[in-house]
Amino acid sequence: MALGKNYDGQSCALASALEVIGERWTLLIVRDALYGVRRFGDFQAHLDIPKAVLSQRLSTLVAAGVLERRRYQETPPRDEYVVTPVGQELWLPVLALAQWGERHLSTRGPHRLFHHVTCGGRLEPTSYCRTCGGLVTLAEVEMRPGPGLAGDTRQDQVSLALRTPHRMLDPIP
Repeated sequence: MALGKNYDGQSCALASALEVIGERWTLLIVRDALYGVRRFGDFQAHLDIPKAVLSQRLSTLVAAGVLERRRYQETPPRDEYVVTPVGQELWLPVLALAQWGERHLSTRGPHRLFHHVTCGGRLEPTSYCRTCGGLVTLAEVEMRPGPGLAGDTRQDQVSLALRTPHRMLDPIP
């Protein structure tokens, strides 16, 4: 029996959320958007995702208000995808899932370390700063390469940019 494509009949907020972000690749697209990836080609190169799948997932995220499509060039017409406040709310689940994966599934340690820009403290999965004791907003987070990135040979623009400290949401050139 084939699996259904949606959660019709479920009266559950989690099922509704999975309709938007539960398909394969979608949370990785959201993660990259939170990192500052904005352009279709950069998403495609960094994720190695088929173009048709990326296009469909971006359309779903735009329709749900997670991303906003903005024109950055008229000739030829080109758009970028910017995280909305609705999309920024996905930061905590993305952080918690990434840190869970690092604790239970990674043999080389964390790929990314998240720090509070103001005091330099490392963040807990709840975005709580160990050093100053504050709850840190996404705009106050700096991502740094972790030991799990050792030996990474990817050469796409996003991978190269993320090998140095980078403030969340700042566009990746």
